[in-house]
Amino acid sequence: MRKSALILAIAPLIFAITACNSNTGQTTNTANNVGTQGTNNRWDAVKNRGQLICGVSGQIPGFSFVDTEGKYSGIDVDICRAIAAALFDDPDAVKFRNLSAQERFTALQTGEIDVLSRNTSWTLSRATSIGLEFAPVIFYDGQAIMVRKDSGINSLADMKDKAICVQSGTTTEQNLADQMRKRDITYKPVVFEDVNVTFATYAEGRCDGITADRSALVSRRITLPNPENNVVLDQIISSEPLAPAVAKGDPVLATAVTWIVYSLIKAEELGINSQNVGQLATSNDPDIKRFLGTEGNLGEGLSLTNDFAARIAKHVGNYGEIYDRNLGPNTNLNLARGENQLWTEGGLLYSPPFR
Repeated sequence: MRKSALILAIAPLIFAITACNSNTGQTTNTANNVGTQGTNNRWDAVKNRGQLICGVSGQIPGFSFVDTEGKYSGIDVDICRAIAAALFDDPDAVKFRNLSAQERFTALQTGEIDVLSRNTSWTLSRATSIGLEFAPVIFYDGQAIMVRKDSGINSLADMKDKAICVQSGTTTEQNLADQMRKRDITYKPVVFEDVNVTFATYAEGRCDGITADRSALVSRRITLPNPENNVVLDQIISSEPLAPAVAKGDPVLATAVTWIVYSLIKAEELGINSQNVGQLATSNDPDIKRFLGTEGNLGEGLSLTNDFAARIAKHVGNYGEIYDRNLGPNTNLNLARGENQLWTEGGLLYSPPFR
């Protein structure tokens, strides 16, 4: 009797300890898989909501910029619209959330946003310790330095003992430190969290130069009081593959966003654009038929409709159209495509087969 009573007495305690250990294990798992808890069933949540919440900068012309009327534009913005077009056949089914460099990862990890499309460099640590799942690269970039034209500065070596404005919370700050250390060049970093303050400080002449992704420098240059008095140096000091991302924990969302980005590249490769997609729906080309969903069921494997790529082409266009309207020769930025050409044109953009 005493043994039975003892077992009955300690049973609740054993259960409680087991339960605590179970909870602790769950917490540890969540910590090791950053954002997992906040992103379970994210795909279903987006579809049920009928709207995508997309994190952007809102302050970089050509990438994500909101004008005085609240209208968003830019290549990052169009990626969000392409996802909405694929899901809802409506590129405007997007709520944009402006995020600083410091806020962006937390917003994704906590589920405040569904997708991050904010000129973010794909790095190993961001894919592991921060817990991001990156989609394909949408813009191959590199870090550079902008100086005043009459400064006499022509290379990184000329920045010795000079003040350089740089934004914190980005790869830019560490890249600059690494390159200067590598070359044994002393310099004076002038660091700010806010990108607007960073560029304003440079514009006021309190820094000899400013460093950021080359595309960001070209973009911001046109907003300076006298753009022509500033020049972006040719020297590139890092590789910056910019890509959208989702939080780890929802492979359905991650896979869908990946192939939505690929569809923009493949559409350009196949010669499909917003103007001819309707006509090509009757094409006899098997590659085009599979891509547009008039044959086969590729969309089902992504939990999308089979015509998801046709929706994107119709509403947003292909990659080349997105690039041209935001960064191309008819824009103020006039950025040459360079490595952002298709692989068939000597660039780095390449999509796996749609079959």
